[in-house]
Amino acid sequence: MKVLVSDPLGQGGMDILRKEKNLQVDEKTGLKPEELKEIIGGYDAILVRSGTKVTKEIIEAGKKLRVIGRAGVGVDNVDLEAATKRGIIVMNTPEGNTVSTAEHSFSMLMAVARNIPQADASVKKGEWKRGKFQGSELNGKTLGIVGFGRIGREVATRANAFNMKVMVFDPFISKESVKEYPVEFVDVPTLLKNSDFITFHTPLTAETKNLLNPETFKLCKKGVRIVNCARGGIVDEAALAEAIQSGHVAGAAFDVFVVEPPAADNPLLKLPQFICTPHLGAATQEAQENVAVDVAKQVIDALNDRAIRNAVNLPNLDPDTLKGLRPWLVLAEKLGALFPQLFEGSIKKAEIRYGGDPTRFKTAPLTVAVLKGLLTPICGETVNFVNAPSMAKERGITVSEGSSTEAVDFTSFIDVEVTIGKQTHRVTGTLFSQQPRIVRIDEFMIDVEPEGWVLFVKNEDLPGVVGTIGTVLGKNKINIAEMSLGRVGKGKKAFAMTAINTDSEVPAKVVAQIKKSEAVLDVKVVKL
Repeated sequence: MKVLVSDPLGQGGMDILRKEKNLQVDEKTGLKPEELKEIIGGYDAILVRSGTKVTKEIIEAGKKLRVIGRAGVGVDNVDLEAATKRGIIVMNTPEGNTVSTAEHSFSMLMAVARNIPQADASVKKGEWKRGKFQGSELNGKTLGIVGFGRIGREVATRANAFNMKVMVFDPFISKESVKEYPVEFVDVPTLLKNSDFITFHTPLTAETKNLLNPETFKLCKKGVRIVNCARGGIVDEAALAEAIQSGHVAGAAFDVFVVEPPAADNPLLKLPQFICTPHLGAATQEAQENVAVDVAKQVIDALNDRAIRNAVNLPNLDPDTLKGLRPWLVLAEKLGALFPQLFEGSIKKAEIRYGGDPTRFKTAPLTVAVLKGLLTPICGETVNFVNAPSMAKERGITVSEGSSTEAVDFTSFIDVEVTIGKQTHRVTGTLFSQQPRIVRIDEFMIDVEPEGWVLFVKNEDLPGVVGTIGTVLGKNKINIAEMSLGRVGKGKKAFAMTAINTDSEVPAKVVAQIKKSEAVLDVKVVKL
């Protein structure tokens, strides 16, 4: 497999890549877009930092691309939508620069609190104006942290060491999951009204864009200091400049801007209370080496189908989780694949419920597997574990998942209900000795090995039907590998479903012969 490294990568990462025997690694940095587009078609993976722009055009030209690895956190330079539609895994390295970015954020906080850059510049000009640079202690002050992921937590740890009170806003973090941190969870207005310092550690989204704006600045405590080492655009830069000039904000320290580098006429650059750095959050020797090593290992594992980690368009799967989840993933995909082959009509909704063993894991990968199975008979090889959710969304399929304690006669199971046309059908699966089995189809309790060709026959429960099916298959030299029978109802109102695993495909002419039996209601041939 061929891997292209198109931005400078740490030596540790390059060494790991080059030691992998089944990889050909080409390091070609500084390529122009047209040059990259011309050669990308020959590569299975590309590793980038922030310099290379992996645009839709590049992705479409990468006919063999399976993985895009970003040595860093942000993936702004990768067209995620285009990659997902092509089924390309996009992964970043969110942990490698955590400490580096947290330390830089706290350094900026201390610098803006004590006017260190301004005082340094003054002394170097030959001045000695001690009174001009009076600052503020951190001790006893309140720090508001917006975003309490890895970096936010590291900042909180340092703030606690400085005896600061920490308030946190993060709607996606449960208090119970971070109870070891002595912080107070509050809403945005409460955080703004009570914080002496505010720092941001969140992605730029529709919800966080211009979180600090002319209106929300009015809620801030007078004399507040703002730190942003996360993403440009979280703070309205023009509004911040006005707030500093009015004296409402005492100072600000930014490592990121909406436009980088910032334009010369950016009003913030003209203010002495504003300090800035050129996006240095991850710019330490340790961080660069960490992310290079991380992305190299992740890409190698993904290409070799060992594990997928830190994929921004696919749920994470570490090796241990993958090992425990693998048979359930196989089962989930088989369950999904059964529906469009067994039932006719357009798929409108899929509801997936998990019980027992699967609930030990995050079930998102299992749901993706169900969707992949559901769509593959319809869309073919274009569906995979990356693009299945987006393809389902494009098709207007509503998807929901949850756990279930409903009695299905099995302690561990995956239960799937799919609305196809005007009817809803149900299929349940479990594992027998770690081997996938289908144990329910609609109202029929059954035991089917979801492997290879399976012939499903639904019929009135009358004597001789199973014998007739066996005779037809035997005359056409189709060997029966396994057979299971499910039955519902009694007497004249009884119906049966027979599932027959065969060693070869059952041709249409054979299906037609089976259908000739008056008791047979439906016959389907399924490939699992």
